[in-house]
Amino acid sequence: MKYPLKLFILILVTCFYYVKSYGQEHEKAEEKFTPHSSIGIVLGHAHVFDGRDAEGKKKVLFLPSWGIDYNYYFNPKWAIGLHTDIIMESFKVGGEAGEEIERSTPVAPAIMGIFKPDEHWNLLFGAGGEFAKEGNFFLNRFGVEYGAEIHNGWEVAGSLGFDLKWKAYDTWLLGIGISKSFSCRKKSSNKHE
Repeated sequence: MKYPLKLFILILVTCFYYVKSYGQEHEKAEEKFTPHSSIGIVLGHAHVFDGRDAEGKKKVLFLPSWGIDYNYYFNPKWAIGLHTDIIMESFKVGGEAGEEIERSTPVAPAIMGIFKPDEHWNLLFGAGGEFAKEGNFFLNRFGVEYGAEIHNGWEVAGSLGFDLKWKAYDTWLLGIGISKSFSCRKKSSNKHE
C-alpha cells in the first residue's frame, strides 16, 4: 500500500468521530475540578523517514514502540507529565552531516506541558532526551491526543507526536493507548448531606 500513514489517520479520525457522535447523549453535569493524576500505556509505531537499510540506502522505517505516560492535571486546562517512549528495535539512520547513526532500542523520556482545550483533546509540548548505548540526543516533543472516557476514569486515546532530535534525526510517533485517572485525595463522606 502506497499511503499507509494517511489511511491509518483516516481510520483513526473516523473512529473518533464515531465515538463522539454516538457517545453519551446528555452532557455530564458540570463538576467541580479536582487535581488528579493519570497513568497510561501506549502501543505505537515510530516512523523514521531518514532510515537506512542493510546496504546503507535511504529507507522509511516503521518501528514498533511502547509509551508509558504519567500526567498530573493541576488545572482543568493544564497538566504536566513525564512521557517515555521506547523503540523496540535497533536501527540505523542518516545524521545531519550524512553519516550513519546506529540506535539500539532507544528510550526517550520527556517532560511535557499539556494543554486541554476541551474534554477530548490534549496538545502536548516538551523537552527531554533519547538514550541508547551509542549516545544520547536532546529532543523537543510535540503532539496531539484525542481521548474518550470508557468508564470510571478509564480512557482510550489516539496520539500523534513528533520528536525533533537536535543534531540527529526526527521521528513521527503514532499510537493508541489506554489510561486510568486517579485522585490522591480521599473522598469525604458526609452523612448529613
